[in-house]
Amino acid sequence: MPVVHKSTIRRARQAEKRHARNRATLSAVKGLMKKVQSAVAGKQVDAAKTSLREATAALGKAVTKGVMKANTASRRVSRLTKHVNSLISPR
Repeated sequence: MPVVHKSTIRRARQAEKRHARNRATLSAVKGLMKKVQSAVAGKQVDAAKTSLREATAALGKAVTKGVMKANTASRRVSRLTKHVNSLISPR
């Protein structure tokens, strides 16, 4: 029978908690991003601006918590902003 240390058991338990927390955060971020995209698709300028602000804040917080890398969040913010700006001043 293999020897399982107390620290190994504790680390596994902590990893499960972190995994659940990270998944919840990513799920919330994805939901906010979809909210922005649906507002853009419906051509709702005010709703798009408001939800963009919420999504940007959530992405920044995800980076701070270590759930997402900074460049990934920056790329997503950039793309969402580009979509919202296309509503405001179409070319």
